[in-house]
Amino acid sequence: MRNKYTIFLVFIVALVIIEKENNIISRVSDKLTPKQTPQTPLEPNASVPVFLKQNGSYSSLSELDSAFLHFKKRLENYTQLIQHSQGNYLPGRRKHILLLATTRTGSSFVGEFFNQQGNNMFYLFEPLWHVEKILTLKTGGTNATASAKAYRDVLQQLFLCDFQLLENFITPSPQDHITPSLFRRESSSSLCEDPVCTPFVKKVFERYHCKTRRCGPLNLTLASESCHQKEHRAIKTVRVRQLETLRPLTEDPRLDVKFIQLVRDPRAVLASRMVAFSAKYKNWKKWAMDREVPIDDEEVKKLKGNCENIRMSAEVGLKQPPWLRRRYMLVRYEDIARYPMQKAAEMYRFTGIPFTPQVKEWILKNTQASQDASGVYSTQKNSSEQVEKWRFGIPLNLAQVVQQVCGPAMKLFGYKFVYDQQTLTDKSISLLEEKTFHFT
Repeated sequence: MRNKYTIFLVFIVALVIIEKENNIISRVSDKLTPKQTPQTPLEPNASVPVFLKQNGSYSSLSELDSAFLHFKKRLENYTQLIQHSQGNYLPGRRKHILLLATTRTGSSFVGEFFNQQGNNMFYLFEPLWHVEKILTLKTGGTNATASAKAYRDVLQQLFLCDFQLLENFITPSPQDHITPSLFRRESSSSLCEDPVCTPFVKKVFERYHCKTRRCGPLNLTLASESCHQKEHRAIKTVRVRQLETLRPLTEDPRLDVKFIQLVRDPRAVLASRMVAFSAKYKNWKKWAMDREVPIDDEEVKKLKGNCENIRMSAEVGLKQPPWLRRRYMLVRYEDIARYPMQKAAEMYRFTGIPFTPQVKEWILKNTQASQDASGVYSTQKNSSEQVEKWRFGIPLNLAQVVQQVCGPAMKLFGYKFVYDQQTLTDKSISLLEEKTFHFT
């Protein structure tokens, strides 16, 4: 009698939970678009537990145990479905990729891995340039907290295809959401294609046309519409100082943000900056000749601060706190230069976006460029040459200063120190540790 009573209770509880399960799944499905509606974890036309026999009885307790295991699995399925409905990891969901770097780390080159994706990617090149420019004029660039909040808010709106906040930082101010002044507009394929590429007006806007075609001033309303039509969105920036400040982006249920942090040997970065930004780095050029570097100089302190920001952001990412789990990837430029196709495939696998033939073709074409094709801002690189070129462009004393102030970051990323000129310029001696960064 007692066994029959137990079975009866199991039957009643199962029916109640199954009904609740069906109701929840129905509500979840209504909230999703038809394209996003997942398959129900219930069996087709299920109205009673599938483990119940036709006569409503069980032949053994082992069958009851099996039934409970099956029922538990179904409950786990609908719990997962509810989590998906709250904005976490829906299969096929739109991805938002943020490529984080500093200047002269190869970020323009790596950004092209996503810019060349094709018609399903909306890519923006350094939109925060405008934000930094205005904040520097207003505050002198001293208010780091205000800058971090402004960067985060603009990125959030751009990932949602909203350009209105960015417009507040563009000078001169856009008229009717139209501007000829978006920084490096030509570096975004999405802003140089129809219908965003509006008719070109000769003489008036001639210097604002894109690389491959002539476009008029940028209509940000059309850009927003194009963005909404793209399946994925990617932004490249060298202006975010601390990864931690972007945490609210991961908490926005409308976004599925993936962070890719690009790093490079800080000695190579300094050597590249001395060439690209000659006027700003005249003190470093003087120290290279004098052989003495005042370690307490503001320029040296600034270099140390940059390295510390990079290191701290990487340490946060590599620790994989809950808010960054499955959202952070660290990549060294040197590894990309040596194995561009492999690393690009890894980045695409991390983002969950198909690695298209168009991207592969671009990588093959642009990692075997001739030496004269590689200008200061060129995205064409001869990979085997670029990765070691800096070693002949920086004197030993400057390399050692970098090692002194950026040592912790260099150790974290696997860059070996040099202590003599021969080691510095001998390319047969690798200055790169073989290192794997875990981010899953």
